[in-house]
Amino acid sequence: MQECLEQLSEKEKQTLRLLLGGHDAKSSARELGLSVHTINERLRDARRKLGVSSSREAARRLRDAEALAPQSFGDEQIGDAPKEGGAEHATSDHGKAARGRGARILAGGVLMSLVFALYALSSFGTLPTFGTSAVSEAAAQAEVEQSARSWLALVDAGKWNESWSATGTSFQRLNSAKVWASVSDKVRAPLGAVTSRKLVSSEEVPAPPAGYTMVKFRTDFAGKAGAVETLTLVREAGGWKVTGYIIG
Repeated sequence: MQECLEQLSEKEKQTLRLLLGGHDAKSSARELGLSVHTINERLRDARRKLGVSSSREAARRLRDAEALAPQSFGDEQIGDAPKEGGAEHATSDHGKAARGRGARILAGGVLMSLVFALYALSSFGTLPTFGTSAVSEAAAQAEVEQSARSWLALVDAGKWNESWSATGTSFQRLNSAKVWASVSDKVRAPLGAVTSRKLVSSEEVPAPPAGYTMVKFRTDFAGKAGAVETLTLVREAGGWKVTGYIIG
């Protein structure tokens, strides 16, 4: 499968990632300024190279390949995307750079992709720290950080059902509460209590369809020092909801 994926061109990968972000052929064409015919040609070539009949199946295979590699003590990537024709969201797209770190995926929606974490990133925009908008941007950043910390407190306490209920709709679409609890018991619980957690960064990611915010913490657990926790959050129902979670 890896050899097949290596045959994909960057343009074909770009188009598949847009499918993961919730686009169809028409909206992908608008997003890239291309014709629908060109988009369909890219998708057809990607399907042929991967040996699948569904464009969304091709996109899922690319997502899985760019997701983070399994860890030594039972790391799991959880969740699956909706069937062909359904709305899809990438929950994280940390992709190849994160794979090298061998980080651990706990969440889907975003497949950090999670996904977390799983998005086609065109660029990263850091929060401004100057000018007349500095105060409002700082307040927005503080709101995102507090939302992330509040959700992590539920996870730290082993409140799997409550933490699942506090996630976004894309996360819940990809992961049932039962799956989330099972994977959390296997992956998060062995790390033990948090001894310290410091904010490393908070970045706005302008990925389709509406962008998301990526928050990173440097965290010391009783069973693992110097871990990096990466969360993706989206604005939903008047607040910030977690759609992806990685510990690496």
